[in-house]
Amino acid sequence: MTLLKRDPKAPQAWLGNLPVTSRYTFGLGGERFFRSIKDEGEILGTHCPKCDRTYVPSTIFCERCLGKLEEWVDVGTTGNVHTFTLLYENYDGSHREEPEIIAFVSIGDGGLVHRLGDVEPEEVEIGMEVEVVFKPKAEREGSILDIVHFRPIA
Repeated sequence: MTLLKRDPKAPQAWLGNLPVTSRYTFGLGGERFFRSIKDEGEILGTHCPKCDRTYVPSTIFCERCLGKLEEWVDVGTTGNVHTFTLLYENYDGSHREEPEIIAFVSIGDGGLVHRLGDVEPEEVEIGMEVEVVFKPKAEREGSILDIVHFRPIA
């Protein structure tokens, strides 16, 4: 039944919790990407030989030529700060005493948005080389949060 052909006796709103039984999946590219982080402590990208681009996070189709991507490459665990920002509020809107540093870290021809750690805000620079800090292997669950943060390479 579409919204235009709604049952006129149906409730206008749902009060309380809505039971959801489905699960979000990462898709084919994301599944292998996150499994590699969890199991191997590696970041994988997919490479398009026609366009010579390496996608991080991995995808299964090239955004330029729409070709199917089947070549997986280990892109390493280092990258460069492309841009960053300082967060002075928590998720609930409360004030933070110390700012959290969030950066877009360039890896391959893409990159990841994540926390920077082991660095003071005034030390962060565009172009700064950083490396991944993973959770211990036994604590990884197969998500982007298996990366604790990126830290400067000394």
